[in-house]
Amino acid sequence: MDAFLTATFQTLPLPVLLLVIIGSILVLGKAADVLVDEAVSLSTRWGVPKMIIGATIVSLGTTLPEVSVSVLSALEGNPGIALGNAVGSIICDTGLILGIAILISPPDIDKRLVNRQGWIQVLAGFLLVFAALPWSNLTSVFSTGGRIDQGTGFVFLILLAVYIYLSIRWSRSKPGEVEAGIDATTEYDESPFGVILLKLVVAITLVILSSKVLIPSVQETAVRLSIPDSIIGATLVAFGTSLPELVTAIQASRRGHSELAVGNIIGADILNVLFVSGAAAAVTKTGLEAPVSFFTFYFPSMLIVLVLFRLGIVFSKDKIKRPFGVFLLIIYIIATAAGFIFKG
Repeated sequence: MDAFLTATFQTLPLPVLLLVIIGSILVLGKAADVLVDEAVSLSTRWGVPKMIIGATIVSLGTTLPEVSVSVLSALEGNPGIALGNAVGSIICDTGLILGIAILISPPDIDKRLVNRQGWIQVLAGFLLVFAALPWSNLTSVFSTGGRIDQGTGFVFLILLAVYIYLSIRWSRSKPGEVEAGIDATTEYDESPFGVILLKLVVAITLVILSSKVLIPSVQETAVRLSIPDSIIGATLVAFGTSLPELVTAIQASRRGHSELAVGNIIGADILNVLFVSGAAAAVTKTGLEAPVSFFTFYFPSMLIVLVLFRLGIVFSKDKIKRPFGVFLLIIYIIATAAGFIFKG
């Protein structure tokens, strides 16, 4: 699909490209609005906190671009891209997107819920690194790298199902948590459950499709306007697959559901390990290769971002304040800049 869109946009006049961009942004924004509204409706009707809905159902939808990119990359013989997409998305989600969401609307948080999901988030990051280590010969990690084998990929997918099941079960079995996670005054869609679920699926689909149209159209426009490839790669391509999380987080924060945004990012990080990496490893007999560069830079960067976010939550009270959002953005910028220096 990406190759088809790129080839199509190369034939379009610049005014038409600009109309495509405007249309994509409008559809993306409206679909994200519907996604947030229907997620809040499910939260209210099921008696499940918005953060948990964000960390499970919404995250499953918004991580689909990462899953498709990683699985296709693995099948096409590019496992480095598959694993790099998952690790890069975790860094982008936690630093850039969550930082922006906190700046827009500092969220009130239920410390029990956020701490429990947050520790799973950090453990998932360490699990990914441990799974990639060459345990039979650890001294080779800085010479030949490591690998996540196919069997581990299937284990990750099983853990994904367990994570979703336990997250919803825990939240519904603790009345105090449910009350803390739901605002009784919130208006919600009173349509039948099947209609709400259909709206949610359509909204997620439109978010993903409009994102896939927006990125190559903007990229082609940038080329027409003689913007350097290095800048295009460092901006558009770098966070293209994270665009659904970004738009959903911004819209959720703007509409007063910032805890949904926090849950979406925490859940997306967990799913990038269990769902994205797991599916990509499971579809190939050789699994996912983790080159030396992952152990010398990318894995450490991912773990630093996750641990700093976890520490920030631990020392926060019942609200994540804007200075912490600024801090996350600074960490993301440092990690991104270091990545370019490292590549250079």
